[in-house]
Amino acid sequence: MSRIEERKAKTAVSLTDRNGKVLPETEVKYSLKKHEFLFGCGAFDFVTYADLKNKPQTDPKVLQFFGERTKKWLEVFNYATLPFYWGTFEPTEGEPLTQNRMEAAKLLKENGVTLKGHPLCWHTVCADWLLKYDNKTILQKQLNRIQREVSNFKGIIDKWDVINEVVIMPVFDRYDNAVTRLCKELGQVGIVKTMFDQCIKYNPGATLLLNDFNMSPKYEDLIKRCLDGGVRIDAIGLQSHQHQGYWGLEKTEEILSRFEKFGLPIHFTENTLVSGPLVPAYIEDLNDWHYNDDDSKPEFEERQKAELQEMLTNVFENHPLVKAFTIWDFTDGAWLNAPSGVLRRDNSEKPVYDMLKNLIKNQWHSAGTAKSDANGNITIEGFKGVYQLETMNGEKLSDVTIA
Repeated sequence: MSRIEERKAKTAVSLTDRNGKVLPETEVKYSLKKHEFLFGCGAFDFVTYADLKNKPQTDPKVLQFFGERTKKWLEVFNYATLPFYWGTFEPTEGEPLTQNRMEAAKLLKENGVTLKGHPLCWHTVCADWLLKYDNKTILQKQLNRIQREVSNFKGIIDKWDVINEVVIMPVFDRYDNAVTRLCKELGQVGIVKTMFDQCIKYNPGATLLLNDFNMSPKYEDLIKRCLDGGVRIDAIGLQSHQHQGYWGLEKTEEILSRFEKFGLPIHFTENTLVSGPLVPAYIEDLNDWHYNDDDSKPEFEERQKAELQEMLTNVFENHPLVKAFTIWDFTDGAWLNAPSGVLRRDNSEKPVYDMLKNLIKNQWHSAGTAKSDANGNITIEGFKGVYQLETMNGEKLSDVTIA
């Protein structure tokens, strides 16, 4: 049975103009401007676009190409994940790419997009220059890194994947890295609590996520131990990179039943469904598989659209604890060269793009008219979020939030 009504609210609000003057007996049109639900996508192209804009030698055609790409992103999504992988954010010690990320973040923020940084602590794409230090120094540098990013971006980025993939972290042996060293010393709960506490210290109002790809009971156990250990987890991050096949409703329901029991908000943080051949089951690490540039095919694109539509519809309409759903790749080839985007490499729109736009902007949209009473009160009913109001003669009024 659908629980979509739990995404909606009926609220009485005081109708005012932009100067705060109450408007009695006034008819207005209202329309959902931004969902409370976070319909997200990786926004790595905004980082590229910000970088290109600052290079005088950039080919105008290339700049236009990425400008068109980011415009198409903004036509669908209201929630962006920006990359803060330590190894690429600060490839040279003491020279973080703060200005680039800030420019990308501000461009998104100016367009009403909610932002999340990913991640503050992770054993992969870690800074190699950390390896020359002892564990005590590494820990201090990790804490300083969190202080810097969380403080610098406070008010612009107030959601963070604090620490990523802790289930595998202490036993990760693909290559040496500074964070696995710390995890072995501090323990899983110890490293999680240390990183979360540092975030809270410098932005106590931030939304802080624990994020993992491991959907086994090991992740449930980690969450329980962290909560028992006093970690303030604001949301549980679930990854679903489905390169080896769509989870389907049965598996999705089984996974959600196990993580909903904590009563915490759930974010589907990294979702990929490919419009190409599936990665064989014998491949244990997706990084070991290579996709070809032309692997996306029309029949696979239709499969991608159908699978993502079913999954997103299910979590949005039936699982109110799910507060966010982020598609990882906006364009094909973004990660592992996989055909997992909603746009093709040439910026053309795949069937999945039109499907998402229709669901978010039409099927899950609310709009109507209302007339205020003698005291200026009106009632608005619809999906929770921010509403744009205007009088019947087109005068824009102050936005109203229905929660």
